[in-house]
Amino acid sequence: MTKMYDIMWLESVDSTNSEAKRHISDIDNLSVLSALSQSEGRGQKGNKWSSFPGENLTFSIVLKFGEQTAGKAGPGVAEKARLSVAGKLQLVVAAREQFVLTKITSLSIVEFLSRHGIKAKIKWPNDIYVGDKKICGVLIENSLRGENLSSSIIGIGLNVNQRNFDVNLPNPTSMILETGFEEDIRKCLEEFMDIFQGYLEYSLPNLRERYLSYLWRHNTPARYIDQTLQSQPLQADSEGELPGREFTGIIRGLSPIGHLVVEDIEKGELKESAFKEISYIL
Repeated sequence: MTKMYDIMWLESVDSTNSEAKRHISDIDNLSVLSALSQSEGRGQKGNKWSSFPGENLTFSIVLKFGEQTAGKAGPGVAEKARLSVAGKLQLVVAAREQFVLTKITSLSIVEFLSRHGIKAKIKWPNDIYVGDKKICGVLIENSLRGENLSSSIIGIGLNVNQRNFDVNLPNPTSMILETGFEEDIRKCLEEFMDIFQGYLEYSLPNLRERYLSYLWRHNTPARYIDQTLQSQPLQADSEGELPGREFTGIIRGLSPIGHLVVEDIEKGELKESAFKEISYIL
């Protein structure tokens, strides 16, 4: 496979996503910014993700997108990917289909870990778990041009050689804790990017089914918190329920735009939830 990505190694940054944003106009499509250490890495919900030199992989992938043909709804990344004269993948993604990037990124991480003997699952939308422990986090930041994406910065923090974690982190793990083997982070990044590039050309129906096959707690009863009322006044509804209602549910799948579909066992109904509208009870 011809490598279409370029990796740039940085000694230390505040955040690879922030660094990519600062230089987005000068960065080519499929460029990768990786830092040996970062001090202000950001995860979902504003959580910080710091890394010490040589212990973990902290990097951001920059994707730049082409324009979709007027009047046509493109199928997403995989079926619209093509090669430019310069040999770079030229991608087209409609804004409503942006969850395809979450699928590609999550599946690439799961496959990479599998090659190292680690069985991982995807905690919707894109945290990566080994059992009940988090080994990797992802933060995707998209920019729009009309109805399409113009660029995406995919920030990934993968615990590789870290043995000791902040006691305030609830459930971390790392590759070395799972396998006992120390890894070369530079080789790991190249291996991951080969997998990621391959997934950019994967067919969309296969992406969906493959993502679901690795979805954490899929078809398994578990406890959740319905957060959809958190922004409302603390007032019980007609059934006496308050914001942040805990319930037993079963993940049944995804909506076409990537919302989580959970069967509420107690109410006997299916509910679609966007990010931050539902929380897992670990």
